[in-house]
Amino acid sequence: MNSRRNFIKKTTALALGTIAASAVVNNTLAATDFIERETFLDEGLKFNLPKLPYEYDALEPHIDKMTMEIHHSKHHQTYVDNLNKSLATLPADMLKNIASLDDIFALVEKLPPAVRNNAGGHKNHSMFWTLMKPHGGGIPTDKLAVAINASFGSFEEFKKQFADAAMKRFGSGWAWCVVNNGKLTIGSTANQDNPSMNLSTLEIKGTPVLTLDVWEHAYYLKNQNRRADYINSFWNVVNWETANNLFISAK
Repeated sequence: MNSRRNFIKKTTALALGTIAASAVVNNTLAATDFIERETFLDEGLKFNLPKLPYEYDALEPHIDKMTMEIHHSKHHQTYVDNLNKSLATLPADMLKNIASLDDIFALVEKLPPAVRNNAGGHKNHSMFWTLMKPHGGGIPTDKLAVAINASFGSFEEFKKQFADAAMKRFGSGWAWCVVNNGKLTIGSTANQDNPSMNLSTLEIKGTPVLTLDVWEHAYYLKNQNRRADYINSFWNVVNWETANNLFISAK
């Protein structure tokens, strides 16, 4: 299993390096941490909490320090801890087929709900952190900008549809922009489901390019019940370079 994991690490890291070499480096270097720290089990067969690519207060005033600290060090850490605990209960013949979160997503319908929920929570949050940065926002550029205009007609229409998906998600969940068959689509998932999971019940499927956490713990300390204010704040911290790289790698 170790040799298989090492092979996947090397080949995936090489692919990411090719993408990063042609893009603005910026905070997208955090994607390397994403591969080595979160995507793959370590040698102790444990997933680990990734370090944020910025300080807890770096997204102020749009997203407050206390929310970021609790969200990352408490909520995300809990998903990681519970994922490791739930994996430890799997039979050996099933566990031997799991070396990464992608493996879990491929097998998710055969796995216990605790594995599905916590693997989703870990992957979703890990991606979410890299899709924000200090002094972010503005408008997308490069190939993602072209795709947004082709799929939605304009950036403003894209923002409207994405905000609608985030607002209309009842209860807890995530808003997504994904690539599906070469086209960008927008939707949402409940709880910690991810559009790349092999689940027949998903409302949206594809490879994520952009996501927004709309669980209340992501915004309640600052915005209380005003989810719309939180969504508006998000546009000021979006890391479009990371989103563009995700789009390029998904094509």
